Amino acid sequence: MGCISCAIPIFLRPTIIRSPPLKLPFYTFRRRTAAAAAYSALPSSEREEIRSPELVARQYADLNLSDKFCEEVGHVRIRQHVNPLRSTLMIPVEPPDWNAVYEDATLPLMVDIGSGSGRFLLWLAKNNPASRNYLGLEIRPKLVTRAEHWVNELALKNIHFIFANATVSFEQLVSTYPGPLILVSILCPDPHFKKKHHKRRVVQKPLVESIVRGLVPGGQIFVQSDIADVALDMRDYFDAESEKLVHIDTVDPNMVCDNEGWLINNPMGIRTEREIHAESEGSRMFRRMYQKQR
Repeated sequence: MGCISCAIPIFLRPTIIRSPPLKLPFYTFRRRTAAAAAYSALPSSEREEIRSPELVARQYADLNLSDKFCEEVGHVRIRQHVNPLRSTLMIPVEPPDWNAVYEDATLPLMVDIGSGSGRFLLWLAKNNPASRNYLGLEIRPKLVTRAEHWVNELALKNIHFIFANATVSFEQLVSTYPGPLILVSILCPDPHFKKKHHKRRVVQKPLVESIVRGLVPGGQIFVQSDIADVALDMRDYFDAESEKLVHIDTVDPNMVCDNEGWLINNPMGIRTEREIHAESEGSRMFRRMYQKQR
């Protein structure tokens, strides 16, 4: 008896497509392996919980934003990577009328560069209504529209979001603000992994210099990332301003660092969404905080 497959016309035979094996960068493979091991060790009830978006929802539950979506935007799908060097994004934005934006435009200002969904800044604004103002700069316009919708829903008068490329707009914005700039945060910025795209990273020498110029003496800069290469890149830029900046542990012994100089704890009182997701996957957060010398 001959082979059965030989009796079947070639065009009717099933085709088996073999995909090449997926190759992950070693650091990604190691991180995922560690996260998977930690995940497997959890009880089944906790496994289900850690996989759920409820991790973020519980962190920001008191904002009660789960069912509040802007009709203009609907459910926002976040575009993870935006090229800030695109010509349409290289035009500085005009500063708003600060007195129309804030109830008291003389309050100290915190600026969050790359504010994302805005939940982190909204939580801070709601829990510190009279002590400072908050400004979120975000390069994805739909996120800004939705965040401003939430600001109105919560009736907050000490927070505002602007669609802006911080690289070209930061100095023009903060230089017109009536009050003092006391804190700038850059939290888990877009890593732009490819070396040829490193020029797209938000932390570059011109922005660092603008931040340092804008801060009042005693003002602070908080940066963090779950990507070691990005964190080291930001650290190098801000460490280069050592004549004007000192790391926070040199002036505040309560801000404890590990033996590599990274802050052990988040000093903000709440984690960002990215921070929650990264830590739930077993990733480490690399944090630095600087203070401008008097």
